[in-house]
Amino acid sequence: MPITIGLDLLLAVLETRYWKNPTPQGRQTLNFFGRLFLINFAVGVVTGIFQQFQFGMNWSNYSRFVGDIFGAPLAVEALAAFFLESTFLGVWIFGWDRVSPRIHVWSMWLVAIGSSMSAFWILAANAWMQEPVGYKIVHGRAEMTNFWAIVTNPQLLREFPHTEIAALATGAFFLIGISAYFLSRRQYVEWFEAPLKIGLIVAAIASVLVIVIGSEQASHLIVAQPMKMAAAEALWKTSPLHAPWTLFPIFNPVTGHAWFAIKIPDLLSILAYNRFSGRVLGITELQHLYVHRYGPGFYVPPVLVTFWSFRIMIFIGFLMAAVTIWGVWLMHKGKLLPHPAIYE
Repeated sequence: MPITIGLDLLLAVLETRYWKNPTPQGRQTLNFFGRLFLINFAVGVVTGIFQQFQFGMNWSNYSRFVGDIFGAPLAVEALAAFFLESTFLGVWIFGWDRVSPRIHVWSMWLVAIGSSMSAFWILAANAWMQEPVGYKIVHGRAEMTNFWAIVTNPQLLREFPHTEIAALATGAFFLIGISAYFLSRRQYVEWFEAPLKIGLIVAAIASVLVIVIGSEQASHLIVAQPMKMAAAEALWKTSPLHAPWTLFPIFNPVTGHAWFAIKIPDLLSILAYNRFSGRVLGITELQHLYVHRYGPGFYVPPVLVTFWSFRIMIFIGFLMAAVTIWGVWLMHKGKLLPHPAIYE
């Protein structure tokens, strides 16, 4: 779960802070957020087990087709990354006052490393579905020919940092939300003031980086999955050389005809090519191209859902960045907690 990937790294930061300056309030903070982390971790384990059954039952034909490729990264994830994560999580849970503070803090850092490794290997399988590399078809099955090509997949090299930083932002917002709830009620201020400030700084940096890396990932879609980009823009006809980005339209998702639209000049070309000019292929042209290349079929994703979900994602991303930057500014000015702190 993304919240787990982000939260264990923030717990490692909080415990490093506690290790350098141990206080009773810092210990209570770690115990509180540690319990919430364990709940999320347990939910992630349970849902992961269900997914294994889905591979074998719901998607059995697909599993036969890609099993030779999916088997390697998912096996590494289970045998190396998850074991590393779960082993040192056990040390962290049961090691309070049993191992040295240095070992205890390092155990949480190793949990964070293990969860990031798990994300990498799972995303390696996902990236292969988005952009298949390093394989050949043998007797109707995809067989791996180059493991290195799979772990250096261009899609993975963009998808992993985007997902990792987004998970860090998610964990930071979780930290902020819980802390802000108690601070707004003036309860346990000494427990939650530090997590709020750390969460704001991390969330502000992560939110900006998610936007930057997401833009790079969108540029890669033009090469790897042009139909996805065309659907995200509801672009039925190939764009002009200077392609505008549609901010808000009233349109027919089946034909692409727009009765009203607010457009930002050249922005789609910038998103696609990082320059002010560049045509983006339309859905109609890509559909004809795919039929010619892959055979008869309908290769168009749900345009309405893809179009609006893309814009909602962008809106939420910029809102996250704006709110956290504002929060960091308030913290810098000493206005984040305007009233005297009262520890109850």
